[in-house]
Amino acid sequence: MTTRAVAYVRVSTDKQAEHGVSLEAQRAKIEAYATLYDLEVVEIIVDAGVSAKTLDRPGLSRALGMLRGGKAEALLVVKLDRLTRSVKDLGDLVERYFASGKWALLSVSEQIDTRSAAGRLVLNVLASVAQWEREATGERTSAAMAHKAACGEFTGGEAPYGYRVSEDGVRLVEIPAEQSVLAQARALRAAGLSLRAVAGELARAGLASRTGKPFAATQIARMTAA
Repeated sequence: MTTRAVAYVRVSTDKQAEHGVSLEAQRAKIEAYATLYDLEVVEIIVDAGVSAKTLDRPGLSRALGMLRGGKAEALLVVKLDRLTRSVKDLGDLVERYFASGKWALLSVSEQIDTRSAAGRLVLNVLASVAQWEREATGERTSAAMAHKAACGEFTGGEAPYGYRVSEDGVRLVEIPAEQSVLAQARALRAAGLSLRAVAGELARAGLASRTGKPFAATQIARMTAA
């Protein structure tokens, strides 16, 4: 029997024309897949410019509602990352909708069909690998940023008090006047003064923060941490 499927396509704002996952490309792949496997696509639902960080998306909610309402027996996507990028969210979807076999999840690129136990196994393995790759990338990025910081290179954000960003945007350069204030604050802390007392001494000396306001205790804590 022909399976009725609701197709779901999604693009984030910065990927609409990249890597073959534009809306038009997804539609074409879905139509070709449906013809090849004798699927009746009852509707193609679009989430345009929407992140996959959450399952709370209008188009996805509507597609899942069509499954619950009996308007379709399967959810069809071009790739799993169009559906979600989270193993936890994918696991929730599989448990709530596809584990029982009442509805199927079909993916064109991964050739996944959860109408079988083997298809559900492949789905979970692929999702776990994808999550591992993202976490490993995050760890490598964090390590690289820490190395840059240790080498005195600028890693983004506002330059800390006592420094400015170099003209090439990759290094922190000392500001002599602010370095003098840092030295005074550290000397006062070394003498046993509290953070609030250090702030008071700097204010009495006529020294202020970059905004022109007196230093707060939290600022003194950051300035004297090193």
